[in-house]
Amino acid sequence: MRAWWVGKPGPVAGHPLVFGERPDPSPGPGEVLLDVRVCGVCRTDLHLAEGDLPPRQPGIIPGHEVVGEVVELGEGAARFRIGERVGVAWLGGTCGRCRFCLRSQENLCLSPTFTGWDRDGGYADRVTVNEDYAYRIPEVFSDEQAAPLLCAGIIGYRALSRAQVPDGGRLGIYGFGGSAHLAAQVAMHRGASVYVMTRSEEARRLALELGAAFAGDADDEPPVPLDSAILFAPVGWLVPQALRALDRGGTLAVAGIHLSDIPPIHYGSELFQERQLRSVTANTRADGEEFLRVAADIPLRPTTVPYRMEAAAQALQDLAADRITGAAVLHMD
Repeated sequence: MRAWWVGKPGPVAGHPLVFGERPDPSPGPGEVLLDVRVCGVCRTDLHLAEGDLPPRQPGIIPGHEVVGEVVELGEGAARFRIGERVGVAWLGGTCGRCRFCLRSQENLCLSPTFTGWDRDGGYADRVTVNEDYAYRIPEVFSDEQAAPLLCAGIIGYRALSRAQVPDGGRLGIYGFGGSAHLAAQVAMHRGASVYVMTRSEEARRLALELGAAFAGDADDEPPVPLDSAILFAPVGWLVPQALRALDRGGTLAVAGIHLSDIPPIHYGSELFQERQLRSVTANTRADGEEFLRVAADIPLRPTTVPYRMEAAAQALQDLAADRITGAAVLHMD
């Protein structure tokens, strides 16, 4: 099969991904084999290629926003049928035994596995997935629309929960890429006013088109105090700025798996008066199932940019340079 894998991690301009032929995978017990139709391009893939997230397997194949068709069932696999459309997301497996798994916090599992980091992902013609960690995709979404829902959407949904936006509240969003533009739609659907700060002019236009109350530059102050905020940009210096923008009792959720260093936080002006700073770690399968139901009910309008599978390296370069508005999606055919 055709595939992209991480050779020597480094800046994307230096071409850390390698394109070539790899053996077709075979499904193990409880797994299904998919013919990949599309795979979303996530900023986590960029962090993996550049070494911010050190690869956990040599020659790992990135990609964890996968939409594919079931073509083979492993021993004991019975949840899906041959020919069924299935989604593969970031969370690829958990132990089911640790204290976090036992109290329904599997996103904090002590020995998880992640698609495109621990096990090969979807930048390939075929991929395997543990059937218990795969998703049925609502029919309202095309393959291309569905791909970013499987990580950008799910993580944005969990970040929205962690941000504790009050009914009718004011939500600030820092960075407006694949995850943010989906979380914003859910927030507005629930009655929140959304204030976007991002360095991309095209992303600011998209935010306003989707119904945001304000769209400014990354270092702009929102015009009102915020009840909640989510930091999607992997930029640590924005943390104190976002905290200062919060009203008393406000909450800032940091959504990324990687963040540059945070400068010193001034307690009196940035954290006092019961402001909260919270991180977001992966997601539970319950988060994913709930989000896909919500996404279909609204329904969400994913903004996507298609790329041919052979152009995956270019897609990552465009992502790194903020040349993508919305979410990039690789088409395998």
